[in-house]
Amino acid sequence: MQNKVFKLKSEYKPDGDQPKAISQLLKGLEKGMHKQTLLGATGTGKTFTMANVIAEWNKPTLVIAHNKTLAAQLAQEFREFFPNAAVHYFVSYYDYYQPEAYMPTTDTYIEKDAQINKEIDRLRHATTQALLTRRDVIIVASVSCIYGLGSPEEYERVNLKLEKGMKLDRITLMKKLIEIHFERTNADINSGQFRSIGSKVEVMPISETFVYQIEFAGGVISRIAKVDPVSSHIISEEKNIFFFPAKHFITEKGQLEKAVKNIKAELALQLKKFEKEGKLLEAERIKRRTTYDLAMIREIGYCNGIENYSRHLSGKKEGEAPETLLSYFPKTKNGEPDFLTLVDESHVTLPQLSGMYAGDASRKNTLVEFGFRLPSAKDNRPLKYPEFEERIGQVIYVSATPSNQERELSDQIVEQIIRPTGLIDPEVIVRPVSASKTYIGQIQDFMAESEKTIKKGFRVLATTLTKRMAEDLSLYLKDKGIKAEYLHSEIKTIERIQILTAFRKGEMDILVGVNLLREGLDLPEVALIGILDADKEGFLRSETSLIQTIGRAARNVEGKVILYADVMTGSLERAISETNRRRAIQVAYNKKHGITPKTILKKIKDITEELEDKHEKAVNAELDLDIELFKKAFTKDKNKKGKTEKESIKNLLLSDDDRNSIVFEKIIKMKEKEMNKAVKTLDFETAAILRDEILALKKRIEK
Repeated sequence: MQNKVFKLKSEYKPDGDQPKAISQLLKGLEKGMHKQTLLGATGTGKTFTMANVIAEWNKPTLVIAHNKTLAAQLAQEFREFFPNAAVHYFVSYYDYYQPEAYMPTTDTYIEKDAQINKEIDRLRHATTQALLTRRDVIIVASVSCIYGLGSPEEYERVNLKLEKGMKLDRITLMKKLIEIHFERTNADINSGQFRSIGSKVEVMPISETFVYQIEFAGGVISRIAKVDPVSSHIISEEKNIFFFPAKHFITEKGQLEKAVKNIKAELALQLKKFEKEGKLLEAERIKRRTTYDLAMIREIGYCNGIENYSRHLSGKKEGEAPETLLSYFPKTKNGEPDFLTLVDESHVTLPQLSGMYAGDASRKNTLVEFGFRLPSAKDNRPLKYPEFEERIGQVIYVSATPSNQERELSDQIVEQIIRPTGLIDPEVIVRPVSASKTYIGQIQDFMAESEKTIKKGFRVLATTLTKRMAEDLSLYLKDKGIKAEYLHSEIKTIERIQILTAFRKGEMDILVGVNLLREGLDLPEVALIGILDADKEGFLRSETSLIQTIGRAARNVEGKVILYADVMTGSLERAISETNRRRAIQVAYNKKHGITPKTILKKIKDITEELEDKHEKAVNAELDLDIELFKKAFTKDKNKKGKTEKESIKNLLLSDDDRNSIVFEKIIKMKEKEMNKAVKTLDFETAAILRDEILALKKRIEK
């Protein structure tokens, strides 16, 4: 057994069904089971179970989530569980992405339009570098992990190592940095850039936010310092450093020349094909576009859309699977995957993974047919699902509602039904939708049940089939004197947070929604859920959706769900049957162990109050630190090397107000970078805090 590299940190110990689930999953891994499923009911602590399995299995781990938001939440949780490990976040680095496409029916060509998020690009590089340099790695990724990425062998091979005392001059270093796709700048330095200042070259690695200062004297590197780019404070002195390439697509010079020849040969074949078919316009189009791209590749080793030539640049054969993030994970001596894969919310994630290839292939075929791309562009693609499965080794699917796919594929299904809190799944009641002589109808019945729940001090959720219904119902409830609000996908994230906070505080009693009330909503104050028109079979009223929605009431000891249905559909029967099965297991466990369930008591975080506290502390701390640093910088020190008398006099002549202004401006600049970073990782609470800090600092400058 190799040395244990993962150290789990938590104030809690596995409880409820967690110890049994952890043990069964580990035994399955030890027996060599390729696929397992963790069927974890809502609120049973599936993420904590996953963390314990990672810690014990002791291998690099890939966690795949179905969207960026969930991936960010999971990455944060795993960072808390494993503070000393390399926990990284790998998602698509596009803020906006319009893929290249052609629509023959309207003769419309849509050029690729993308806005790359520099911060997420930095995190992607940090991910690949961690995988190539250490074992205690957890990567939380979206389905972006099955899309093409540069070769890990080339990426690792061309890294640039610098050592103190190494024979190297400033000009040669800059040339080497350009060769691995770093950009030169004379302005503020960002990730993947460098600048030359006197006898120094400052470099910000693509995966970091700090700067390395490399000083030269007599043709050798005399000093390497790690520096804070905002305060210019020296963090540490280094003996040696490594710079990985600033782009993932790296090609060795010999292979690049070979690739150019192969692209030219493929172009010649495609031109012959088009001319034979009488497609003169397509022939002229592909000739012009490819010739321009080849000129750029020869000149700078790169061109826009270079990924479309990835097959030639990597030396792969036609139809061969591309390199992806999975290629960077370790392998055994036999070439087998040597890492664990966890697929979170697998009932949603697996269909995404399965469908990516077909959509991409359809678009590329059209581009090739009409002369916008060479046929080799089709090999710049996501992995086919069988290719994905071949590259992931042992996998655990995680879901409260696994689909038939997971059930059929898994060697074993491990259930985690018992909650550490002893809470049981809510009681499920079916009532008619339509009004009759003896029944008031679903809306009036829901209102009557809601009033009973509200009087007890609890909250209520209602799910509708459409956004319009959600809005109309919330307005109707308001007209009846009930504090209600609607929540759907058109509501911005910050406003959504504010609505949920107000709802938990009791500023409103009923929240009406559509599909947003399923995965990931943690509201222990909710004791009643009304599912309107529950017999309308479809995505929103499928077995999976119904079970997920029912689970939202499982955090309150008085949880109850009313399904309004005139017809008992198959989805309703299965959802009710599964909920009752889980309730029976939970009740029996509680009775056997003498457990009395208690509603989860979760502190309601008032984001506004939190902003004020964090804002005040953060601003004061940053000001104190930076003011101290600037006092040192502006103090006359005749013995300090590199400080001329002219510079010292200039600094001494600055007034206190001027110095404070410089300090404040630097802090604001730093805060703006942090705010943008938080927004890009979907951490909107932190972004709001930083926004208010910036506003407060600007007010101080005005004073």
